[in-house]
Formats: sequence, C-alpha cells, structure tokens
Amino acid sequence: MTQLEHARQGRVTAEMKAVAASENIGETVLMAAVAAGLAVIPANVKHNDLRPIGIGRGLRTKVNANIGTSADFPRLEDEMVKLQAVLDCGCDTVMDLSTGGDITAIRRALLERSFIPFGNVPVYEMMIDAPRRGTPFVSLSAAQMLDYIRRQAADGVDFMTIHAGLTRRAIEKLRKKPRLAGIVSRGGSMLTAWMLHNERENPLYDGFDEVLAVAREFDVTLSLGDGLRPGSLADGSDWAQLEELLTLGELVQRARRAGVQVMVEGPGHLPIQQVEMNIRLQKEVCAGAPFYVLGPVVTDVAPGYDHVTAAIGSALAGAAGADFLCYVTPAEHLGLPGEQEVRQGIMASRIAAHVADVAKELPGALDWDRRMAEARRNLDWAGQEALCLDPGMFRRIRERRGSRTDACSMCGDFCVYKILDKYRL
Repeated sequence: MTQLEHARQGRVTAEMKAVAASENIGETVLMAAVAAGLAVIPANVKHNDLRPIGIGRGLRTKVNANIGTSADFPRLEDEMVKLQAVLDCGCDTVMDLSTGGDITAIRRALLERSFIPFGNVPVYEMMIDAPRRGTPFVSLSAAQMLDYIRRQAADGVDFMTIHAGLTRRAIEKLRKKPRLAGIVSRGGSMLTAWMLHNERENPLYDGFDEVLAVAREFDVTLSLGDGLRPGSLADGSDWAQLEELLTLGELVQRARRAGVQVMVEGPGHLPIQQVEMNIRLQKEVCAGAPFYVLGPVVTDVAPGYDHVTAAIGSALAGAAGADFLCYVTPAEHLGLPGEQEVRQGIMASRIAAHVADVAKELPGALDWDRRMAEARRNLDWAGQEALCLDPGMFRRIRERRGSRTDACSMCGDFCVYKILDKYRL
C-alpha cells in the first residue's frame, strides 16, 4: 500500500511518524494532509535506510539538488563526490539526471548511498540505453517504456518526473504558434520527437493507467513534469504552459483515485511579476497538490549567476505557496555543474526556502532568525556559527578576516554593539 492509501484508512505509518516529528506537527494532522493529497512522503518500499521527508501544505519548504553524468563527463566517481556534497549541505532530496556512462549502474550506486529521497527522469535512461540496444528512442513501444519505469522503480527510486501532460494536441498547436525558446525540457523534447515520428499520442499520457499501476506497486511518488515550461521570460505564462497545466490537473485527480502520491512541476523562466499568479493558479487547477518549481529564473541575462536569479524566484514562489524548490547552480545554461557549484546552488536554494517559510509563518521559522539576531547583539560568535545555514562558510570568513577584538574585523572597536554596551543602551 502507498502512504496515501494508508492515510486514507486512518493508519499513521512509520514514515508519517518520522516526518511529523521532524516537522514538529501532529501525526494525525500530517496523516490528514497526506490522505487529501495536499502532502506527499516520497518513500519507495524498496529504498532501504531512507530518512523520509514530507512535501506539501503546512510543512517546511523543501529543496532538491540535481546531479548526474553527461556524455562528456560520464564518471560515476564525480557524481559520488557531488552526492556527498548534497548530503553535507543538508539538502532534502536528490535527483539523478544522468545521460552518460552506464546509467543503470550509476543510479544504483547513487541510490545505495543516498539516505534522502531519490528521484529521476525515466525518459533519460530510455533515450540513452535504447539506441545502445539497437532501438532508437522514437521506435520504443509504450510497453518498452513501461519496462524502464518498472526497473527503475524496483531499484528504489522514490519520485519520478513523468511527462504525461504533454499531449499531441498541444504540440500541433505549438507548431502553428511557435515560442521564442521552444521546448526546453529534455524529456519533453524527446517525447515530442516520439509523437511526431509515430504520429501518435504521448505514450505516457495514453498509458497513464499502466504508469499508475507501477507507481502504486512500489509507492513511487509521481512528479508530473512540465514539458512545456517556459524557457525564456518571453514565453512565461503563455498558452502552451497553461494548456499543459490543465492536463496535469486532470492527471492529479487520476493519480489520487488510483491511490498514488502525486506532485506537480512548475515553470522555469518567468517575469517576477508573474510568479505569485502562477503558484496560485497551479494550486487551484491541481487541487492543492504539492508544487515543485525550478526557480523560477526571473531574468535571462545572468548566466553564471542563475543560482541567484533562481533563489529570487524561489523565495517569491515559496512565499506564495510552492512546496518544493529545485536548486539551480551557477553552471545552469552553461555546462555540467561541479562539486562547488552544487554546493552554491543548494545554499542559495536553502536560503530561499527559509525566506519562504518565514513568509508562510511556519512555526519556528521566524524564531530561528530571532535567535541569530540575539547572538549578534551579544557578540556571541559561537552561537552565530551554530545557528547559521552554512557554519563552514561562517568559520572560513571569520578565520580569514580575523579581528583583534571580540567584534568583526570590519568595525573593530567601532562596533555598534560595543558602543551601545559602553553607554548601557
């Protein structure tokens, strides 16, 4: 049974108990949210030693990090280093987006070492592995695609991006009314090629019931992918994005009826004034399903700094109700990220998540900031280090720019708090 089915029958699972304890909320409150589909607990029954987390209404805004090989950099060893960085930085989940090397072996090796929920995009393995076996991706049958999904689920993948909302109708309309950036989703572009080559409907849409059956068997949380997400500000909130969203809303209801946990992925590039509207629209169309956003990236002109542009969009999205943030690294739009870029992307996204939690007035969120402010007022450097999001960065800067007083090296004896203390203010 899935977490959703257990919750509907009034059973608090071990995973629910763990999540409720970590979130400091009542177990029955969490169970009700899971039963209603407003929260999910990605926890494949085959994933051993998993530390479960919850995503959704009333829970902390969560952060995902993407890692994975490419054709130019197919080394598993590099991804192991990145995975350790993900774990060290306190990220909530990780996704393997590998497209180079032995993808099956890479997934299994990463999964074995990941105690946080693990996600992937099944189409990626299909588009790399099938040609190696002598079958072009566009020649795969729906049954063969389902076999890939089943094998990945059996390995223990906790959540999967499934581009089932991208329909032939939407593609035909897109051909008549093209966008500036077109289709920027890799999975979406591959399925579009399949539909155009075969002149048939998206097999993941047509075969969605079969996908649901596999997801229910292993309790894989479906993350309904946005194959038509905007890849430029000019395409933000256009008809293609919104038409796919309406289809995703229908698929949410089908997943819930099948007892399958489900969340929805959201837009990539948006003008900042459209972010809140997009979140509220998704929540309405998808009946409150947890919303997973990539950024949104709020300007197209900052390559090398897209962890910053995404953090701005993520903070706004989270404050408006987004539940799950996919990090963006400084390498976005430029190349495969390295370990340090993974760390930068995670910390930027974690900052945005906490900003969102303060805006949502989650219990304890603002108290964290209050305790940091008190430690600063008292020049309690050990307390500040313990409270900050990245103690390592805190410590490195303090040591590099050490002070000869108990103040920082910028103000020294002119520290405002030292002056206030002298005059007892």
